[in-house]
Amino acid sequence: MADQLSLFPPSDAKPGTSQSSPVGPAPVSDDLRVLAQQMPRGLYLGTSSWFFPGWHGLVWDHLTDEATLSREGLSAYSAHPLFKTVCLDRAFYAPLDRAQFTALADQVPEHFRFVVKAPAACTQSWLRNASGKAQDNPTFLDVGCARERFVEPCLAGLGSKAGALLFQFPPIGRALLRERSRFVQRLHAFLRSLPAGPLYAVEVRDSGLLTRPFFAAVRDAGAHYCVAVHPRLPAVAVQAAAMAGAGPAPLVVRWNLNPREPDYDAAKARYAPFDRLVDEDESTRESIARLVAAPLAAGEPAFVIANNKAEGSAPITLEKLAASIALMRRTAE
Repeated sequence: MADQLSLFPPSDAKPGTSQSSPVGPAPVSDDLRVLAQQMPRGLYLGTSSWFFPGWHGLVWDHLTDEATLSREGLSAYSAHPLFKTVCLDRAFYAPLDRAQFTALADQVPEHFRFVVKAPAACTQSWLRNASGKAQDNPTFLDVGCARERFVEPCLAGLGSKAGALLFQFPPIGRALLRERSRFVQRLHAFLRSLPAGPLYAVEVRDSGLLTRPFFAAVRDAGAHYCVAVHPRLPAVAVQAAAMAGAGPAPLVVRWNLNPREPDYDAAKARYAPFDRLVDEDESTRESIARLVAAPLAAGEPAFVIANNKAEGSAPITLEKLAASIALMRRTAE
């Protein structure tokens, strides 16, 4: 467990290494600095994790190993002019304690905000026992689990750098889907019982959950729906239409996986080392650029997280997205 909870997340890049000296930020072009200055206040662009060796020249000043990037790369990452957030995906697999959150917060500037995933212990409806058989998860939607293993250490360690606290629900299973109303009621009670104050977001993997009662329950509990780009879900524009009607609110978007390569492992193998765009998704890019306009105009924050499996390279995806946002803002003036 100690190794799992260290600052060395599991590999998501092809090995290949070089220098192990402290990593610094890659040189930034004047065009990129100008583009970053055009981004509206309240927009937080960032990636899912940061420890990819293939980003040298894009984010890092030299090629180095994953362990060094995990330990020392966050400061260099946060020096990138576009990156004002990062998603702590690894917190989904094992809870982080206050000291670990504090260590992360100490590596980034004051304006930086983290998007943090809740542990799967709170959001996965089933677990496998020692024999591999699926069984009900006793801490699924358990408020005590969420408060003690997630919310309290996260807020204590990150302080003002806590951005969105994300509850990502994997597919909940056929039994719960057949009783959607029961799941929605449990989710509503769970969200209402969480400590007040943080920006809570809810992401799902079942399109069958995206009903009016679901959105109403999330809103009534003071939480926010996370728009997720994933082959199991409808397009961004469809999700945006379903969540409309409640007025401007904080926005969380996670651009996870390209529909052209819907298998996560296949996308990982095809796109590594994540240094170029392989499958551009211009439709999604334009939809996200339009989606962030309303909350930002109303003074609400908008978090957009891009995964390497979205198009092949999360840093380049975000540069392209920023250019689309800048163009739309100029056109609207």
